[in-house]
Amino acid sequence: MKVALIQTSLFWENPEENRAHFESIIDSIVESVDLIVLPEMFTTGFTMNPTNIAESMEGNTVIWLKSIAVRKSSAITGSVIIKENGSYFNRLLFVFPSGKVETYDKRHLFTLAGEKNAYKAGKSKLIINYKGFKMCPLICYDLRFPVFSRNVEDYDILLYVANWPETRIKAWDILLRARAIENQCFTIGVNRIGEDNNQLSYNGHSQAIDFLGNYLLEPQEKEGVFIFELDKNQMFSSRKSLGFLSDMDAFTLLE
Repeated sequence: MKVALIQTSLFWENPEENRAHFESIIDSIVESVDLIVLPEMFTTGFTMNPTNIAESMEGNTVIWLKSIAVRKSSAITGSVIIKENGSYFNRLLFVFPSGKVETYDKRHLFTLAGEKNAYKAGKSKLIINYKGFKMCPLICYDLRFPVFSRNVEDYDILLYVANWPETRIKAWDILLRARAIENQCFTIGVNRIGEDNNQLSYNGHSQAIDFLGNYLLEPQEKEGVFIFELDKNQMFSSRKSLGFLSDMDAFTLLE
């Protein structure tokens, strides 16, 4: 699978301008890719003010994502603010090249920023089957909770989209590698750069790590599109020879 990560700054609480910005970047990708990954809350930045900018599942951003996926013959994913049944969600949208959409609502809400007060938490993981890979997409703060992400579904790819600030970027780097090693899977992290309206600075560090903790894409700090390829045959060979996943503890995740 060939994956393109887009790392860029965001326009604060401005979905229209962010969509136009990402579309210009996506249109600059000349080679064929299977998956395009955008950051967390890529239409707004990490805002705790969802009231006037939240969208529905029939809104402009979902329509836009579907059009990009069909036109580029590529899946595309990232998280946006969705209003549903009177509640707001930090929702990851995974759009297939056919236009089909699967969703994951962020499970772990970032209490330090007040996310728990503004949004409703999701309850379950999503496992996506795409191009022969099983993928588990998660969002930012989920990275700090290894029990929830534990590879009990035998997935191949663990994917995090984020707005992770520079002040805690060392934790981002270390935890992404830890998740890759403990789950014997490819692990991808996509972050933003720039500064938001809360005066938080972001230095990116979007990256991709293999099932042994080696970099396929080292942490990046500049704006850009970063493309790499995943070979699951190597991962399966490593899992078979090492067998760590078969020794994991059995557990039940409670509410």
